[in-house]
Amino acid sequence: MAHTKQKGSSKNARESASQRLGVKLFGDQIVRPGNIIIRQRGTKYVPGIGVRLGGDDTIYAVKEGKINFKTKKLSKFDGSKKIATVVNVI
Repeated sequence: MAHTKQKGSSKNARESASQRLGVKLFGDQIVRPGNIIIRQRGTKYVPGIGVRLGGDDTIYAVKEGKINFKTKKLSKFDGSKKIATVVNVI
C-alpha cells in the first residue's frame, strides 16, 4: 500500500487566447487612414471604395471619411451568387 497519494495531471488544462475578431468601427463613424474597421477570417465583408484588405483579411481605411456599409450581390468563380456586405469610406 502506498504511503503518499498519487499526483494527478490534467491533459486538457490549456486554452488559447481569443482572436478578438469582428467589426471595430461602425457605420457613419469618422476614420483616418490606417484605422482598422473589421478583423475577420475569410471575406465575410468585402472591401469597397477607400478601404483595403490586409494579409489576414483585415479591412482597414486608406483615406479619411465616414464608414458606409452596403449589401451587394457578387458572383463567385463557379457562377453562383453571394450576398456580401461591402465596406466603403466616403
